[in-house]
Parts: sequence; structure tokens; C-alpha cells
Amino acid sequence: MSDYASRHSVTGADDPIASTFATSFAGVVSFLAVANEGSFARAGDRLGIGRSSVSRNVQKLEAQLDTRLFLRTTRNTSLTREGELFYENCQAGVERIVQALDEMRELRNGPPRGQLRICSTPGFGRRIVAPLLRGFHAQYPDISLELLLNDRPADFTADRIDVSFRDGRMEDCEIVARQLIPMQMIVCASPEYANAHGLPRHVDELPTHRCINLRTASGRMREWEFKVDGLPLRRQPHASHTFNDPDLILQAVLDGEGMAQLPGYQVCDLLASGRLVACLTRFAPDDGGHYICYLSRKHLPARIRVFVDYMTEHTRALDLHCLTTMDTLTAAA
Repeated sequence: MSDYASRHSVTGADDPIASTFATSFAGVVSFLAVANEGSFARAGDRLGIGRSSVSRNVQKLEAQLDTRLFLRTTRNTSLTREGELFYENCQAGVERIVQALDEMRELRNGPPRGQLRICSTPGFGRRIVAPLLRGFHAQYPDISLELLLNDRPADFTADRIDVSFRDGRMEDCEIVARQLIPMQMIVCASPEYANAHGLPRHVDELPTHRCINLRTASGRMREWEFKVDGLPLRRQPHASHTFNDPDLILQAVLDGEGMAQLPGYQVCDLLASGRLVACLTRFAPDDGGHYICYLSRKHLPARIRVFVDYMTEHTRALDLHCLTTMDTLTAAA
């Protein structure tokens, strides 16, 4: 026999394993319905099938077991002693199935509980996500949290990620992406740097300044983004310093080591307090957005649903719209 023929004989319509499973499952379900209802007709009504189908399923099960499970008369249907034993043995399995169904319903509709595996870019995770987790856990103590910081896009399936925070919308039709706050990229420097070296008034002046760049997890250097004359423009300034962590870049800027293009959420408070100054704001790129992402709207577990709602509400409440509150700073630039 050829390999194909051999495989076909096992996986085809005559597969004894598949046919046995189908017969057993339908037969056991029908058997339990008749045992509980005490009637083939009422069992059929409960299962939504005809009485004859229930009888046929039970007969196939009895033939498979080579055992009579019911005593049938014109007035009564009762279990044989073998049927009683089989019913008792099946009950444990039925209870486990019912328990599993109840647990799934509870996960969907009951009090939120379970484990959440969360992924975020390092800067956003440290600055925005992590500080909010304490309040979330206080409100939902039965949900355990695991936060992973990574610059790479989350692989929801391979990494078993429930929720991901990303900079910019993810190009995946299977992923739901809800915008949290604008992604405003702002060129910043310390007042000390500005006093010593001045600030650029146009993108073309960047080569005359000390710039600090970010190397991403993929190994590439992140370009600076602008919008000049209504068109997007990318520049890769020569770096006096390069880091692979946004917090290190921010610290270098605060120390007066140079200028960097940083996300608004990272610098809003520092700009407001005067510890940083902004420039080139009239060339700021279009808003890319910071997003909270998850796999599907359908059958979303309660723990994910409440986390997404909580983080959306509390992140937006931070009011991190830097460019709309920087009139005095932009005038100075």
C-alpha cells in the first residue's frame, strides 16, 4: 500500500478512531439526557433533536459497549444495573465539563481575576504604565500583573501577551488598537545647553548642534521626524551620544550634553517646570499616537476588558498634550 493510501485509510471517512469518538460522544450525551429525563421523547426535546435520533444514538452506544443500558417498556424507561454503573462513572466527567463551562462564563462575565501579561516600550512602560499599575491592582486585587519592557512589536501568540502598549498603530487587522494619548515628538534641550549653544530655528540647522540618538532593539538608529512645508521629513543627525534606552537619553539632555527628539509624555512636566526648553515645534511631525492593543473584541475576558478601560481612562487623565500648552516656549524657539 502506498504512503498516501495508508494515510487515507487512517484519516478518511472510515477512520475507526474518529467514528468511535463521534458515536461515543453523541451516544453518551443522549444516554445522559434520557437518564435524567426518564424518557426518550423528553430527552429529544431537551437536546433539540428527534426522539428517533436519541434512540439511534443510544442503540449505537449500547452496541459499542455490548451492554444494555436501559429497560424499555411502553410506559417506562429505566436504567439497567449496568446503565446505573455507567451513569455514575459518567457523572464525574459531566461535572468537570459543567465546571469548565462555568469557569469560562465567570472569566467572561464574573469578577475579574487571573493573570495579565503586558508588554510595553521601555520609555512608555516606565513613565506611564508602571505608575498606574498600583492603582489598578488596588481596584482589582485578584488580577496578577506581569509587565515586560521591549522595543520590539509584541507577538501576542508566541509571547502569550494579553495587552500591548505601542507607539504608533500596529499594521495588523487582527489586533484592536485604541489610541490613548497623542504621540507628540518634541526636540528638547536643557536651558544650560540653550544658553551655551543656542537653539536651531530650522531643521537644516541640526548639523551644527550636538544631538543624542536612540538605537532601537533592532539595532537601527531612530530617525528624527518633522513636517516641513506640509510634507513629512526624516533626518538622521550626527550623534554626539547614542543610547538604547530613552531614560538615558533624557538624562543626557538634562545634563546639557546635547539635544534630542523625545516623546511628549516623557518631557511635558520638565518643559512646564523649565528644566527643559523646546525648539522646532512648528516643524513637529503629525501625531502618531500611543496605543493600547489586544487581540479581539469578541469573547474578551473580564480581566483584559477592565484593564484596557482603566488604563485608557487614567492615561488620558494625565493630560499630556504638550504642544497645545507650549505657546510661550514655541515663541522663544
